Amino acid sequence: MKVLTGKEIEAAIERPFDRRVLIIVENLPVPFDRRVWSEATTLRDAGYTVSIICPTGKGYEALYEELEGIHIYRHPLPVDASGFAGYIREYSAALYHEVRLAFKIRRRHGFHVIHGCNPPDLIFLVAWLFRPFGVKFLFDHHDICPELFEAKFGKRGMLYHVTRFFERLTFRSATVSIATNVSYRDIAIRRGGMGMDDVFIVRSGPKISKLQIRPPKSELKKDFNHLVGYVGVIGQQEGMDLLVAAVDHIVNALGRTDIHFGIVGGGPELPCIVADVEKRGLSRYFTFTGRASDDVMLDMLNTADLCVNPDRVTPMNDLSTMNKILEYMTLKKPIVQFETREGRFSAGEASLYAKRNDPSDFAEKIVTLIDNPEERHNMGEVGRQRILASFSWEHSAPVLLAAYERLFEKMGSASPQKVAAAAPRKIAGKAYR
Repeated sequence: MKVLTGKEIEAAIERPFDRRVLIIVENLPVPFDRRVWSEATTLRDAGYTVSIICPTGKGYEALYEELEGIHIYRHPLPVDASGFAGYIREYSAALYHEVRLAFKIRRRHGFHVIHGCNPPDLIFLVAWLFRPFGVKFLFDHHDICPELFEAKFGKRGMLYHVTRFFERLTFRSATVSIATNVSYRDIAIRRGGMGMDDVFIVRSGPKISKLQIRPPKSELKKDFNHLVGYVGVIGQQEGMDLLVAAVDHIVNALGRTDIHFGIVGGGPELPCIVADVEKRGLSRYFTFTGRASDDVMLDMLNTADLCVNPDRVTPMNDLSTMNKILEYMTLKKPIVQFETREGRFSAGEASLYAKRNDPSDFAEKIVTLIDNPEERHNMGEVGRQRILASFSWEHSAPVLLAAYERLFEKMGSASPQKVAAAAPRKIAGKAYR
């Protein structure tokens, strides 16, 4: 191995800052995936060259675009998977496109790090192909995949055990991992076998500047006195069926016909939820926008008197931080949700907590808040202050950069390029190593 002279080291340090990152995310397009976009723009602002591989989606059909200095490569995916064969088809197609595009990005832009965002826990396979080139793998733990499949299928079947195996391989392949909360950090250490110094908690905090508090638009209430808002994916584990049952209880058991529900988001279960609403004769009480722009989302949530998170209590949801909770809090909205460990940790006194998967109690909590405007106001203020004090992206960005500093520190300085990459770089008034 060549030993660098003092002049060579000085020359390397004087070179322009050069750290290149490839982010791979399968389940959502970027910049629609707000966590990934926040990470990408934070790294860009810190001087990194950032490329992204992600699927196409509604409003994000371009196979390539450079957006705000970030290179985004998109690929098609089969329709939402269901069942073992469907998941095999989806994941195989995703891996093919991720490998194909990774080699293209390697030639065009280069990268020192592959930043893999699950689900699924298969992106380490792409990272393995680039190990001989000195590329390191950073695992961005968005979802606990074994518990996700348990929630989807209601049992610990074959897919659960397969995902536990891939989870172990993912953590063992990662030089550094980032977790969305303390529960996920514990899993990285306990199940993944990672060292405590190599796991960083990077919460999916909202960017305050992107979630604007706006005047309400009364027309969104559809001539009802009150509006309850929801934003998010509509899938099996999101509990929208429980929300529909709660609305049925509000209308038919409690006799309240003055509350409308604005549902912003799409997903594989949306047609089933709409059909259930129609079957129960509740259509006039709902507006479904499908996947919508940020403007539509912000107008709906700013008009809402309160917001809901009907995620059913499962092992996955109990340990997961839901982005929508933090977004509601940013907009000063009181919340009704079922009692989960991380849901309570995030919202604290900004939320009421219904009994486990009990739509009748969920309905009672909604009506209680609707009838208490002062309590709604106070809870909204509490939520906003929690965001400003602890949970906004401004608190997460330095931790993300620290995770990258740890990764490059572990890469060592065997070449002038690595010396240059490891040199102190002043970012936002702080020197990170």
